[in-house]
Amino acid sequence: MPKTITVRPRTAGGPDGPLASLGGLLRQWLPRQRWFAGKDRPVTDLSVLSLTELFPGCLHLLVHASHAPVPTPGGTPPPGDCYQLLLGLREHLAPRLERAYIGRAEEGPFAGLAVYDALHDPRAASLLLERLRQPGAAGPLRFRADPAAHVPGGLPPRLLDAEQSNSSIVYGDAYILKVFRRIQPGVNPDLEVTAALAAQGCTRVPAPVAWFGTTAPQPATLGVLQPFLPDATDGWTLALHALAAGDDFTAESWALGRAMAEVHLALAEAFPSAGPGGENGRTAEAMCARLDAAAHAVPGLLPFVPGLRAAFGALATCDSGPPAQRIHGDLHLGQVLQAGRDWFVIDFEGEPSRLLAERQAPQSPVRDVAGMLRSFDYAARQRRPWRPEWARRCREAFCAGYAARAGWDPRKKHALLRAHETDRAVYEVLYEARHRPDWLPVPMAAIKRLAVWGG
Repeated sequence: MPKTITVRPRTAGGPDGPLASLGGLLRQWLPRQRWFAGKDRPVTDLSVLSLTELFPGCLHLLVHASHAPVPTPGGTPPPGDCYQLLLGLREHLAPRLERAYIGRAEEGPFAGLAVYDALHDPRAASLLLERLRQPGAAGPLRFRADPAAHVPGGLPPRLLDAEQSNSSIVYGDAYILKVFRRIQPGVNPDLEVTAALAAQGCTRVPAPVAWFGTTAPQPATLGVLQPFLPDATDGWTLALHALAAGDDFTAESWALGRAMAEVHLALAEAFPSAGPGGENGRTAEAMCARLDAAAHAVPGLLPFVPGLRAAFGALATCDSGPPAQRIHGDLHLGQVLQAGRDWFVIDFEGEPSRLLAERQAPQSPVRDVAGMLRSFDYAARQRRPWRPEWARRCREAFCAGYAARAGWDPRKKHALLRAHETDRAVYEVLYEARHRPDWLPVPMAAIKRLAVWGG
């Protein structure tokens, strides 16, 4: 059995505080995690913002990792981030938890204990579900649930391996708990938006049934429990299977476009105060700023900057397009699921690198359309030889399906669509250069096309 631990958060930074046991281990472990945002920036300092003994042998922590800032599209981020950790403490680590092992504390209050990521522990994951099933408080943590939803107990947990920016646990193939790793103050859009869409009666988005957050150091969302679609397949996987088999994907793309238009219409109803369009000039300026920052970080962009700036300049002078509204913010084939013949949309956090206020701000729905069009291009380039015609047909079908439901056609907003697609490609170049250099040729091919007027 895990050893019961008693902690005193007020001494977190002192010689007898938790950091005396955990600081060195976490400095080494954090940068190796897929969800850690500062992989290219060494951790210079670590501080505990909140520490709660969630149950014996399991600590809930919010830690702030400081590191040297680097320029990114949209500006320079704060020199650090807040992360959510659930850490298990045991005298002897079971073999099944070896992959979750962080290290053995050598000093401080946990000296001699093995420290591990508790989300890999079925016992800890099951107890976390029980907290969500029985709303209440644990220190600064607050557990809440939809009173109309009944979540049964005893559902076996399994941690998913596929995610990048968060961690998710599936319970009995009935529910999925997304545990946010990088925490910003405020209500996470993945809770705010899904709850609002559920209230609108939108069935394209799984509704939240329980969630938890914190009141300290500032109110923030920490995790959301939603129904799980066990027979669903994500759009990226479906697209790659179609490419591998030499199959057409236009029918699926058309249906996906129509589904996304339904979600946009529901978002406009759920957040009616979003505001009118007509901000193209300001949007173009922000896109140019992100381009300059990306070109500074990735010199390979420099030859294309004049052509890309022309795309943003055309945006500033074109018609305003559809009204600004709440959007998905990071739409691609991995963010949609097909179950039977129906498409569902998930993961409404937006781009994690952006501040929460930016992700909540109203934007043109064309930005989501552009993200999906870029995703078709990504899929087509996963096969050799590259099949640009496959991507072109999917893009056309998606826009046609969208137009059939939305009442306006993205293809007729050429300058608007080109600018948003260019902005997305610039973001992709920076991301791939930092995290997946082997993938960099994919967005660079789009950059070369989009830098030519009419591309």
